[in-house]
Order: sequence, then C-alpha cells, then structure tokens
Amino acid sequence: MSIERQLQEQLAENRDIVEALLDDGSEPDAEYTIEHHFSSINFDRLEKAAVDAFKLGYEVNDAEEMELEDGSTIFCFDAIAQHQLTLELLDKAAEQLLQLAVKQKVDYDGWGTYFIGDEEPDTEEAV
Repeated sequence: MSIERQLQEQLAENRDIVEALLDDGSEPDAEYTIEHHFSSINFDRLEKAAVDAFKLGYEVNDAEEMELEDGSTIFCFDAIAQHQLTLELLDKAAEQLLQLAVKQKVDYDGWGTYFIGDEEPDTEEAV
C-alpha cells in the first residue's frame, strides 16, 4: 500500500476515534495521553525508529517482544505525546510518524488513548 493511501486511511481513522470518544462523553478539552504504536520483526530497525521518535519530541517506552498467534515474534514500542484531541495535531503526528516508519522500514500501527470523563459521582450523602 502506498504511503499516501496509508495516510488517508489513518486520517479517516483519526476522525473516527475522536468522534467516538467525544460521542461517548469523553472530555473535549482534556489533555490526553496519545500512544502511537510501532512494530517490526527487526529489532534494530525498531530501535532506530524509537530514536527518531524521541528526537521528534515523543516520549518513547521500552520495546517489548510479543509472540503472535502463528508463533512468530515481533517487537513493538509506543511513542507517547500529551495533548488535546485536536485533529490538526493528530493528523500532523500521524503523517510525521508514518513517514518515520517508512524511512526505518517498520510498521506504524496507528494510535490510541483513554476515555476521560466525569469522575464517578460521590455516592455518600451529605449529612
């Protein structure tokens, strides 16, 4: 798949994720932890991608080894940013990180975050 097609699919997914979070009541103005996912069967390539992501200003977690259902092994890490669910920022990051992945010959697997909503209401009654 061409990088242009991958980018267009990721931009559409960005919109779907943000819309779903906000439709479910997630806070629109909150600061979110955005985890961009990378993977590769080649640890050295993945390590170079992690260094590049760090140089771009992302927090990078340690690579993990995962066994797939077919018994093969992949390595993965997350490049982490903190910001609002702003499509402009998410689209820019997706383009930047997809280009990084192509350069280092690893897979960019999109991003994820966590729902941020109202705290559970206080169930204790005032006395």
